[in-house]
Amino acid sequence: MEKITPESIPNAAEAAGPPRAPGPTGQDKRGRRSPCPACGFGTYERDRFCRRCGINLDEWGSAPTIAMVTSRALDQDRIATLGNPTSALPTRRDMSTSSNRFDLVVIGSGPAGQKGAIAAAKLGKRVAIIDRREMIGGMSLHTGTIPSKTLREAVLYLTGYRQRAFYGRDYKLKQEISLADLMERVNTVVAREMAVIREQIGRNGVAMIDGAARFTGLHTLEVEGKQGVQIVEADHFLIASGSRAARPNEIPFGNGVIDADQIGQGGSIPRDLIVVGAGVIGLEYASMVAALGVKVTVIDQRPTMLDFVDHEIVEALSYHMRRQEAVFRLGEKVTTVDVGERGMVQVRLESGKHLHAEGLLYAAGRQANTELLNTAAAGLEPDARGRIEVNQNFQTAVDHIYAAGDCIGFPALAATSMEQGRLAAYHMFGRPVTGNQSLFPHGIYTIPEISMIGQTEQELTSAGIPYETGVARYEEIAKGQMIGDDTGMLKLLFHPDTLKVLGVHVIGENATEIIHIGQTLLALDGTIEFFRDSVFNYPSFAEAYKVAALNGLNKL
Repeated sequence: MEKITPESIPNAAEAAGPPRAPGPTGQDKRGRRSPCPACGFGTYERDRFCRRCGINLDEWGSAPTIAMVTSRALDQDRIATLGNPTSALPTRRDMSTSSNRFDLVVIGSGPAGQKGAIAAAKLGKRVAIIDRREMIGGMSLHTGTIPSKTLREAVLYLTGYRQRAFYGRDYKLKQEISLADLMERVNTVVAREMAVIREQIGRNGVAMIDGAARFTGLHTLEVEGKQGVQIVEADHFLIASGSRAARPNEIPFGNGVIDADQIGQGGSIPRDLIVVGAGVIGLEYASMVAALGVKVTVIDQRPTMLDFVDHEIVEALSYHMRRQEAVFRLGEKVTTVDVGERGMVQVRLESGKHLHAEGLLYAAGRQANTELLNTAAAGLEPDARGRIEVNQNFQTAVDHIYAAGDCIGFPALAATSMEQGRLAAYHMFGRPVTGNQSLFPHGIYTIPEISMIGQTEQELTSAGIPYETGVARYEEIAKGQMIGDDTGMLKLLFHPDTLKVLGVHVIGENATEIIHIGQTLLALDGTIEFFRDSVFNYPSFAEAYKVAALNGLNKL
């Protein structure tokens, strides 16, 4: 392989071309507009990051990458990788013997792909990630986790939802909220997160290959991108291609009918909305638009929703959403969806009911992004929904190929996907791992939010395990009164004889944060006495653990 020195790497200023020049659109309150030096997207003087590709505009042209690489004295291959992280690899005709060979190639740059690649790089392996440049961060960053949770925060802020306990149900920070108002915050966060991800990948010496991959053999990939077709070889592969919203052929998408990946792409917020699917994604978006004052109808063919969540928590969520005038049509199957002449969406149910609204969100199921990978060439056969079967080590039927994240199915959470990617990388390179993979928290970002870890009441009852409950309601917690949430609650499930904590379930403000206190105790097989005997900051939501522990112990 040709020896590469730091002097031979083009610096960022050379790659950028001429400095940004003011565009023809003139000025507005954000300053002059000019094209991004990397992707050409329109940016303003006050922008720190490009809203499309995520580069740091302030640092572009300062060549910080070369200084960083030389100061860390990385090996020559990794210096070349960092100097031009999206450079084309050699083609069949001009590649050298080992320049396109990696210890690990990761397909997809979402949470599982990022953490798997970085974990392998920290083990001293030569690693590359394959993804389209504009999709760095994966669906999680661009259409899933980050946009949806940022949208939720924008809704809560602009509607004044958190302040209504003090100033009345009609209180709003802004009376007329537009889709543009909501998406401005989303776009800013996405751009910043993309820049952070790029920096993390580069800092760890992981090569970024721009394009779409497909297997051509057990150890080879063909990557088609803007530089043409490239051939990549690897000893190991990690498939982390993510998923997308399911789009059945019988649903006429467009003209007010959208899927969960298209939130924010419409022109305006509808006055009423039908949500098909009462899963996590459907309920998250349904609760958000309900908080905006939109009349929401949720349809699902299952008689209950969120079966894996404690029933009392689900009942509390239903109550809160109904207070926002949400309507639930459970046990109902959609037969036809049509868009009328005036743009109204018409929905017929199997029971004969006829519903109509200005918009419809289809959020029933996800489809794994594996159909273009030509997995058959590598000896893999995904199921009907594109999911790849793996063992407890995230290893597929082909020993050197692993898979993680949404493409392997449940739980399909960003948090669990990150850990799956890391564990897969450790196993493929023979490194020991510790921890309980089955003990992880669920976070559901509805309004109000829900989080849980451990067993539910219905699971304990089915298993014949005796339990007692300890409950703390936010209305008796000083912090709950301060922030205006007097309807939240925390519930502990524990064994009445051993006092071992079996499950923690929370609904209300900061539920997804305080759940980790319970997670730590469950991981240590602790008892409810720990919460009784601990001192928590006052006032805080963490205090709910002590209140719930005292409530539970008083029942014995």
